[in-house]
Amino acid sequence: MIKNSKKLKVLVGLSGGVDSAVAALLLKKQGHDVSAVFMKNFSSRDNVDRECPWRQDQKEAQKVADFLGIKLETWDFEDQYREKVVNYLFDTYQAGLTPNPDILCNSEIKFKLFLAKAILAGYDKIATGHYAQIKEDKNGFHLLKGVDPNKDQSYFLAGLNQEQLSRSLFPIGHLKKPKVRQIATAAGLPNADRKDSQGICFVGKVNLKDFLSQKITPQKGDILNAEGEKIGEHDGVFYYTIGQRKGIDIGGGPALYVIKKDLKTNTLTVGPKESLELYTKKIKVSNLHWLGEKYKLPLKARAKIRYRQEDQKLIFKQTEQNTWEADFKQAQFAVAAGQTLAIYQKKELIASGIIID
Repeated sequence: MIKNSKKLKVLVGLSGGVDSAVAALLLKKQGHDVSAVFMKNFSSRDNVDRECPWRQDQKEAQKVADFLGIKLETWDFEDQYREKVVNYLFDTYQAGLTPNPDILCNSEIKFKLFLAKAILAGYDKIATGHYAQIKEDKNGFHLLKGVDPNKDQSYFLAGLNQEQLSRSLFPIGHLKKPKVRQIATAAGLPNADRKDSQGICFVGKVNLKDFLSQKITPQKGDILNAEGEKIGEHDGVFYYTIGQRKGIDIGGGPALYVIKKDLKTNTLTVGPKESLELYTKKIKVSNLHWLGEKYKLPLKARAKIRYRQEDQKLIFKQTEQNTWEADFKQAQFAVAAGQTLAIYQKKELIASGIIID
């Protein structure tokens, strides 16, 4: 919700989905000067074969813009997205890590390239349909969780900084999803009933193994049980992540989860969900990023290691010059190196880092 009564020149990232459409609608109702951009970031090229729905998304965005009577442009960031996000995705998986492309997409594309171009074009702020909130006070800008606990997307914004927060608006962050749908329907928005997009940011829903195999050559290896006995084969450890259950292709018996990946020997070790190797209390973190104020360490806070996880109590402290430790009160399931740790104080996301162990 925007409490500032000043009329702003706002550029909305219109994706074709209902959330960004309602964001644009609300901004217009509040009297702001609203225009929109559809970002074309990914299509099937460079031997990355993926039937990306960008053309349909663009059509839906145009319908919304026409309905609202606002100008819509298409900005092409495909080369930069490939360089910053897609290549990083391939490189990181090939290194045996599990990256989070959505967080990188927000930090490098939406709130960096898109924002920079919008500012050059004379806009005061950009707006998106994220379920998150920004609060400003004398200490700067604070990123808060969205009101809807089922849709809160603050985790995906964990890489933002003060400049990005100061220039951004999240008009639906104070609403719950059913209310957003209700507003869209009542206003007659043409995409009011459109289903939410799923999968990787701008890429869509994919079979990750099939997607990665287009750039990462399959390499047969052994699947071992906890006793070190071979019980099957896989196509490459880089296609799997710690805690993964689906896609292991071992029939019969109890469900098995990936509990260890060995890049050197190209072996996967699997076991039941109760396996002690799947639970970790202390996690090492690198690349610590403060969204605003730097808190004194050690710090008692809450954090999550993946989207939709409930916040977990922890003590966060520095252990080496460029390494920090998250000491959780309860052991965490399936901690995957490469993922993002997001640290909260109550409803505010204050810091993030990359899990390294």
